[in-house]
Amino acid sequence: MSAGTEVPGTTADPAPIDQRIAERYAVLSPQERRAADVLLTHLDDLATYRAAELADLAGVSKATMSRLFRHLGYDDFSEVREHLRSLRGRGVPVAIDDAPSLVAHVEHEIANLQRAVAGMGEAGLDAAADLLASAGSVVVLGQRNSYPVALHLRQQLGQARGGVSVAPAPGQSVSDELIGLGPSDAVVVVAFRRRSSTTAGVVAMLAQLGVPTVLLADPSARSLAAGATVWLECPLTTASAFDSYAAAMSVVAVLADRVLDRCGRDGEQRVTAIDASYRELSEIESR
Repeated sequence: MSAGTEVPGTTADPAPIDQRIAERYAVLSPQERRAADVLLTHLDDLATYRAAELADLAGVSKATMSRLFRHLGYDDFSEVREHLRSLRGRGVPVAIDDAPSLVAHVEHEIANLQRAVAGMGEAGLDAAADLLASAGSVVVLGQRNSYPVALHLRQQLGQARGGVSVAPAPGQSVSDELIGLGPSDAVVVVAFRRRSSTTAGVVAMLAQLGVPTVLLADPSARSLAAGATVWLECPLTTASAFDSYAAAMSVVAVLADRVLDRCGRDGEQRVTAIDASYRELSEIESR
């Protein structure tokens, strides 16, 4: 290799570790994928582990873990720790001395949306829309940071079809919302990072019940994807102190639009009836 040539994914790469894993996941060996899933699961406290402990958690050798680090562009785990200190990979708001300009922020948002499109593709969106249009009832589940996205998706889907609810409702537990669902229903699990510790159990329970599940989440939830019917990966990392859900909201808009299209005449009539009700009750301003 000639001098001055950079290897893609070396530490000159500013991308956070979850993004690096997402970009290289397809070319990793099965054991390296297991190791990568462990890194994603422990993303919030990764710096507190030793490489040997992570290898034990993944059930792989230390050599496999070392190969994974190199494939991700790090020389060793100490460099991973150093990189974690320089990135806000945990989703925790951290004050930044040189916050990005608005233009730089918009460019980052566009890059996130492009990665989302590349990751899920048209087939993923179509599969999710088919499930949500044909299900007997739809539950959109979101907790903590994921709740606003879940609430917006519920509102959009409710324009296209009936039988859509958001969960958990105030005063209710997640279990209250899941019991009674079956293969004819569908659940959208919105699970962005810093999610509830119950999320993995929820996805597993829905799989046991045979409920078709759409998982809408950032790359740190990749280890949960195997339990979902459709996996919609949506990055939200920014160079500023806070995560951004702009890409997630864009995905919600496109997904809801496709559900409305599949609902056909019934969907159009529902939109018309809702609009008429708004006007009759003067719930929205008229222009």
